[in-house]
Amino acid sequence: MRTHHRTRFLASALAALTAVGVLAGCSRAAENTAAPAANAGAAGEVRLGYFPNVTHAPALIGVKKDFFKQELGSTKLTTQTFNAGPDEVNALLGNSLDIAFIGSGPAINAFTKSKGTIQLISGAVSGGAQLVVKPDITGVDQLKGKTIATPQLANTQDVALKKFLAGKQLTDQVKITNLDNSKTLDAFKKGELDGGWLPEPWASRLVLDAGAKVLVDEKDLWPGGRFPTTVVIVRSEFLQQHPDTVKAVLKGQLAAIDWAKANPADAKTVVNSALKELAGSSLSQGVIDRAFSGIELTTDPIPAEFPQLAQDSVTAGVVKSAVALKGFADFGPLNDVLKEKNQPSVNAPELAK
Repeated sequence: MRTHHRTRFLASALAALTAVGVLAGCSRAAENTAAPAANAGAAGEVRLGYFPNVTHAPALIGVKKDFFKQELGSTKLTTQTFNAGPDEVNALLGNSLDIAFIGSGPAINAFTKSKGTIQLISGAVSGGAQLVVKPDITGVDQLKGKTIATPQLANTQDVALKKFLAGKQLTDQVKITNLDNSKTLDAFKKGELDGGWLPEPWASRLVLDAGAKVLVDEKDLWPGGRFPTTVVIVRSEFLQQHPDTVKAVLKGQLAAIDWAKANPADAKTVVNSALKELAGSSLSQGVIDRAFSGIELTTDPIPAEFPQLAQDSVTAGVVKSAVALKGFADFGPLNDVLKEKNQPSVNAPELAK
């Protein structure tokens, strides 16, 4: 073979090998972006998020009493706490959390922002939010010109307050400021705030520790006084890959709830101890008693209220249009756990895929 023919042959062969390599690389890339394999077994680690609030009592008890660890077995439990839902949603979207106890409003927003890749899997707590104000505010009309706090922009209580004000034609007449709950207490004591729409124990702290009064109990705004203050959501990828791990977390939550109902005084002590560890101080007995009196620990997500909650985000100006909730929930793992305990299942076809 002549030299120039040999050179041309080698160049052609090299080009062919390069093309094969590119195709192989494309094939591997396609494999890497393919849907995750279903049920890859128990996860090596599960990253769980929740708030240091009484309204997250099932999570606090589940961690403190090792109910989650008992069910997870060899799976490592890593926890992280947040002040409010939007920051926790960012952690989920950033793939630094797997499962989260969170408010119902941010849960819907997480589903929307993730384009359906974050799903609702359980309820946790109903009730436990109030609008508390200075004692001289005796009627809703007196909120005009006042400054009211919520834990974070677009969090559950922020949406609830904005919806309430819109219904009273007070949207542009009340200043809303977003503060961490502990800062709200301090600001109220200093006279820098006129009140706050707050979850427990912060509503009770303002009432008992700072002299506030209840203007609106959110329970009074919902049918039967029940609404999903705290729910549990999961990254869909994690649920698909590790359904048994998700189920173990739900078993731990149910165990924590059942234990709390059977041991109410001990449950308050455990929650108070957990809050001291996480927030640096414990609650007075009066505050913890009052906070618990306004909540119901339940795995029932109260699914019938979610269409209204989605519309509330529109009314509050958080989103422009209510999200379609088809595919929002997967209650399969929860119903498996409830069946094992001979408890009623959750049926919400309007939220299922």
